Amino acid sequence: MAPSDLDRLAGAAQKRRRDLGLALNDKNAQAAGTSKGTWQRVEKGLPIRATNYVKIDGLLEWAPGSCVAVLEGRDPVPARPMESNPNVVVSDIPPELIDDEARDVIRLVAVATTKGLTAPEIRELSDRVVRELREHGLLGG
Repeated sequence: MAPSDLDRLAGAAQKRRRDLGLALNDKNAQAAGTSKGTWQRVEKGLPIRATNYVKIDGLLEWAPGSCVAVLEGRDPVPARPMESNPNVVVSDIPPELIDDEARDVIRLVAVATTKGLTAPEIRELSDRVVRELREHGLLGG
């Protein structure tokens, strides 16, 4: 990752935190399942473990994969509570991109947490997880 990519994420994360009125404190970080130190690293433009980016996504009310998207030069996707059920968060990702985004997130997690998987095994794993999420109604589109 180039320093400019990390700086881009740092700026986007700081802006989003300010827009949401979030304090950078232990309580908010713990609510997202991460530490204040990890959150601070993001805002300082320092790398964190790939698996922690999705926690930062949730903290900033972005769709999963948004931090990685920013690192890749794309924009984050805001998430919002579903009106009929505020415990469910939805994003504005176009339905045709949902599967691809889910596969990208799954692949990042597989690479970060599983040793020895080949590229074809990672692709099969991500395809299988997306199918299972769809079958259980957890992935729309």
